[in-house]
Amino acid sequence: MKRWQRTIQDNYGTPIIELVSGKGSQVKDSEGNTYLDFLAGIATNVLGHAHPSIVKAVSKQIATLGHVSNFYAHPNVLELAETLQKMTGDKSARTFFCNSGAEANEAALKLSRKTGKYKVVATQESFHGRTMGALSLTGQPSKRNPFKPLIKGIKHVAFGDSSAMKRAITKKTAMVIVEPMMGEAGVIVPPSDYLKNLRQYCDATGALLVFDCVQTGMGRTGDWFGYEYSGIKPDVITLAKGLGGGLPLGAMIALGSASKLFEPGDHGSTFGGNPVATAAALALIKTIEKEKLLAHVDEVGAFLLTELALIPGVAEVRGAGLLIGLTLNKPVAKLLTKKCQERGVLVNAASDSIIRIAPALNVSMRQTQKFVKIFEEALLEVSHV
Repeated sequence: MKRWQRTIQDNYGTPIIELVSGKGSQVKDSEGNTYLDFLAGIATNVLGHAHPSIVKAVSKQIATLGHVSNFYAHPNVLELAETLQKMTGDKSARTFFCNSGAEANEAALKLSRKTGKYKVVATQESFHGRTMGALSLTGQPSKRNPFKPLIKGIKHVAFGDSSAMKRAITKKTAMVIVEPMMGEAGVIVPPSDYLKNLRQYCDATGALLVFDCVQTGMGRTGDWFGYEYSGIKPDVITLAKGLGGGLPLGAMIALGSASKLFEPGDHGSTFGGNPVATAAALALIKTIEKEKLLAHVDEVGAFLLTELALIPGVAEVRGAGLLIGLTLNKPVAKLLTKKCQERGVLVNAASDSIIRIAPALNVSMRQTQKFVKIFEEALLEVSHV
């Protein structure tokens, strides 16, 4: 803690544990304690820690070709772009690679300016990143207010409210950006017809429909992106977190006419789509397919949704697959996170009364059962404090 405070800026506060190694869904700290990791780097370590397929792919690539910049092509970036195109089910899809979700959303924001319009509709309590453009899209005043003035022309409406969206979207709207499920806000699931309605409103006005799949993407909900249940396609998909399997990698995928908006010189990223991160992404996707992990996510997710709802002190459980939010009867989420950690489980307090969990997609049923038991014990303890 002293070393951290002497050398690192205070934007994160000071962590109380130092992780030094991990394997699968288990991590170890510098004092030799082990933890069941049910946060996975905030929905990022899709295959857990040190997965053999990613270790092999990255080790082979770094010994072959580490970085080339975007003046040149390389095999991995081409194969990954082709793979993502197939995953969208749309041959018009074209990808811009970057390093993070904030960068992917910044790219989407710039792309929308190429329509000749600048007004944007986003949602209250959403999270799209902390860079100035992505922060302008984010609908959380506590994160926005210290850094005003932000980008103008962005209107925030209630998430899941189709009527509010219909009123807000006009022919002057360049883009509408929403998360298929809000992640940082506590895993908020919209009404089943919400995304379909947004598609209709955007079609009627000519606005781009952007789905921020940074947290829902790469199999976390049991589908590749997290919006598939709606039966519609967006104009833009943003990805990061799980895409690199633990390495920095983001993507902004544009479909249809949106895929032709960027022209040479419009945007760039020095490290975006580099050989090492794209090698990890390819290994990740192939492993998910080979091990049939999307079906596994459905199975484990259904178990968690059912079992967690039965625990005394839990008011609501929501989500899909392995992105789950729990609302507690009492505002004890931060204390509960601490008690879980003391018992060897890592979770996240999204707010004073909401817990977010997002374990690796290959977490075992045995580990999941262990998590439920420990979580229930910890919640029982804090409920009596």
